[in-house]
Amino acid sequence: MKKLQALRVRNALVRECMAEFLGTFVLLLFGCSAAAQVKTSRETKGQFLSVNMAFSVGVMSAMYLTKGITGAHLNPAVSLSFCVLGQVRWGRLVPYCLSQLLGAYMASALVYLVYYDAIMDFSGGDLTVYGPNETASIFATYPSEYMTLGRSFLDQVVGTGMLMLCILCLGEKRNTPAPAELIPPIVAVIVLGISMSMSGNCGAAINPARDLGPRLFTLTAGWGTEVFTCYNYWFWVPLVAPPIGGVMGTFMYLIFIEWHLPDPDQPDNDSTLSISETIKQPGFTWEKDVELKSSHF
Repeated sequence: MKKLQALRVRNALVRECMAEFLGTFVLLLFGCSAAAQVKTSRETKGQFLSVNMAFSVGVMSAMYLTKGITGAHLNPAVSLSFCVLGQVRWGRLVPYCLSQLLGAYMASALVYLVYYDAIMDFSGGDLTVYGPNETASIFATYPSEYMTLGRSFLDQVVGTGMLMLCILCLGEKRNTPAPAELIPPIVAVIVLGISMSMSGNCGAAINPARDLGPRLFTLTAGWGTEVFTCYNYWFWVPLVAPPIGGVMGTFMYLIFIEWHLPDPDQPDNDSTLSISETIKQPGFTWEKDVELKSSHF
């Protein structure tokens, strides 16, 4: 065992990139495998909800796996938002994003190998983006035919903004913090809620790595350039909109919540009233002398 410990990576950035790679790999392996199972079985072995739940389980598992090293971003939009907040150095943004992208690519490749026979049987060997037997949506996200680029962009901005708005409060001790060990399942439920309510239009990518990694894989695995040119070159929407939405959600949290939370060292005297202060008010009497510990409601 001591000899194996010699393999421990000593460079902090490399360790963090390895964690982001593996975490995103796990996330996509769960999600895309579920999508492949549902699609190729024609929904006889799962439904739309199955994919949503699988991605959520992937989020939870990946967070438990990597949270102690990087905080488990698993998403370039999340990494960018934490850089904006000053919680992550800007020099780590690009390495994190590339690691997440590579993890998503490799997970897609493994899903393809695992479900190769099912994909070929379902598609008849014709790997396409359009039609009733299309299989590209197993990996990347695509818009509904009625969606415009502008509405698609808004869809992704809102979804990612909601993600950041809801997760930033989980560790805030001045508000109502979640227990550290329960943050992964709570984030998973948030992702589940977003995917169940905001995926009808465009698939709720809300993660550039989750979309671009699998899209690059399908480009190289036989689906061709159509994965980038389809739907009026729609591919850039889940690449650009989530980072913008993440930053907007971050600023919403700062403006509406964080900047207004009470300083733990200086309680807000206008909104809190202690028992000791109540006793000092006129008309308040005790029949017996009782010592009370000062506590705030």
